[in-house]
Amino acid sequence: MLPPVKKDRIINQLPNYFSPNAALHTKDGFHPQVQAACQVHKKDTVSLNIAKVIVVGDVAVGKTCLISRFRKGAFDKNYKATIGVDFEMERFEVLGVPFSLQLWDTAGQERFKCIASTYYRGAQAIIVVFDLSSWSSLAHARQWLEDAMKENDPSSVLLFLVGTKKDLSSPDQLAQIEQEAIRLSEEIKAEYWAVSAKSGDGVRDFFFRLASLTFEANILSELENSGSRHVGDIIRLTEANHKPTKRKSNCC
Repeated sequence: MLPPVKKDRIINQLPNYFSPNAALHTKDGFHPQVQAACQVHKKDTVSLNIAKVIVVGDVAVGKTCLISRFRKGAFDKNYKATIGVDFEMERFEVLGVPFSLQLWDTAGQERFKCIASTYYRGAQAIIVVFDLSSWSSLAHARQWLEDAMKENDPSSVLLFLVGTKKDLSSPDQLAQIEQEAIRLSEEIKAEYWAVSAKSGDGVRDFFFRLASLTFEANILSELENSGSRHVGDIIRLTEANHKPTKRKSNCC
């Protein structure tokens, strides 16, 4: 029996932020220029607008489980640790326009850093993941971000600081570590989220928010660079600049 065809995840409104104290922006909807461009384009092309997203953080903070929970809708307790880099593609439909996220899941082990860093370049978004029950993983978040930013333009990358394993933290512990996480997110200009891959709390909302903000940033950037070019050409141009290949990288 053939597997079911996976449908695009539809986004017609800008999803809300997790915390107003640490949001990339707090407006209610998509930029008017993006809405207008998408009204012109709609579904008249099969081309995909693509954004590259890299996921970094300490080993065992839950990077792979976070992605898996969103993609499969279930918690995989038998996952295998990432070796080098793993790659997944997730499809959306934002304001009627096809859109995909390239999710680059990087290994947290020190011995794989040299491999993972080669895939950092050209990211539209960086997700720095830490464990809400581990102060040390939050302390290391800044270094992970600095390493990833060496290969990217700080002015053109969206940053997200995501705390995982929310279900493992007591209310008091969660409040304390979140206070520091929000302070850090404000300092590094990242949007903060707290999620649980095990329960699914916040995972879907986070990825919808990620897709929406990267989609909007991509379209606005191309509109700025292309002048009066038709949005259909913009989407085809973006696709040509980001040709994904399903692959895994192993240490040699």
